[in-house]
Amino acid sequence: MIVEHLSLVDFRNYATAELALHRGPNVLVGRNGQGKTNLAEAVVFLATLGSHRVSSDAPMVRDGQEFAVIRARLSHGERRVLVEVQLNRQGSNKARINGSPSKPNELPRYAHVVLFAPEDLQIVRGDPSSRRRFADQLLIQRTPRLSAVLADYDRVLKQRNALLKSARARGVRGEGLSTLDVWDDKLVALGSEIITARQRLAADLQQPVTDAYAAIAGADHRPRLEWALSVAGGDPEDDESGSSDDAPAPGTGPQVDARRIAELFRASLAAKRSNELDRGLTLTGPHRDDLVLRVRDLPVKGYASHGESWSVALALRLASAELLRSESPAGDPVLILDDVFAELDADRRQRLATLTSGYEQVVVTAAVEEDIPAVLHAHVVRISAGTISDERERAAEAEGERDE
Repeated sequence: MIVEHLSLVDFRNYATAELALHRGPNVLVGRNGQGKTNLAEAVVFLATLGSHRVSSDAPMVRDGQEFAVIRARLSHGERRVLVEVQLNRQGSNKARINGSPSKPNELPRYAHVVLFAPEDLQIVRGDPSSRRRFADQLLIQRTPRLSAVLADYDRVLKQRNALLKSARARGVRGEGLSTLDVWDDKLVALGSEIITARQRLAADLQQPVTDAYAAIAGADHRPRLEWALSVAGGDPEDDESGSSDDAPAPGTGPQVDARRIAELFRASLAAKRSNELDRGLTLTGPHRDDLVLRVRDLPVKGYASHGESWSVALALRLASAELLRSESPAGDPVLILDDVFAELDADRRQRLATLTSGYEQVVVTAAVEEDIPAVLHAHVVRISAGTISDERERAAEAEGERDE
């Protein structure tokens, strides 16, 4: 897939913006705070329906405006697709595909993007929510319909939490909580689907992560990833050790079907009912799970060096790209390397550049042009205070003036 052209209206610091992108490497250069990452964020939103920087859409709408628009012309071989999303400060977002109204969750069917960013270090060093977000955004790209499942789960979870808080405030127990059973059924149905999809994803990523880690680090440290499930009895979200040392319980591996997960989920809800009423909070389900990452048989969080942590983070992104590349009939995903080279040592810079240069389209942002390895240094666009200056277009205009 290729992003041929990106248009923005009232997105972040851009009142309007027009950016032409080309096959192969594209370099966006500018000092920090000029708007480079905003352009990358807009492309990523089309693919994941979310931002890697904020958890809600409102911050992406320019100050003083009620909505922002992201529009992109995508190329899938000989086919062109125009996708558009309107981000509303309040209310639901709206989308169009080739000019026709569509649901926003249809956009990931057309836009396939893998982002590398400094924030990726939080995937391996941050709290469990960072790893859940990584997995869920990849799930949406891999299986777009899961966007609706995840959204429905969040809605049911909020409703159930509200009921628990109300019951706690009113001192309601026992038979007075019959309504809770209805929400339990919905939570189990949706949550079991999410858990099984995440487990399947972890299993499918295992070999690509192993290969990518060896290529980035130049060593085999036996990287491993697997889910620690709250429905299996523990609570990864409440782990105070910072090591993510929870191990999956027997019978919760990637081959377990949704029916077995549903049984575990329902039993866990029953076991934690009293504690949930005391806290006014749902204490079991995919919203409390953790993706456990290990190298050298030790949890990355708390044990891995800075270099090892970066190698794991980069391996997760490279593995994601390889998985999408192998499964998508649309071709390669677009790779966006957002200010990542400034975070890496010279050896990892060169290894990452070599591994990503063969993709159909790569977009690199950097504050210092010299940080970008030569293999990715091609079409250069300069960004300054929200103004986009395309060197290739300027050269073409100059050539045209000389011809006249």
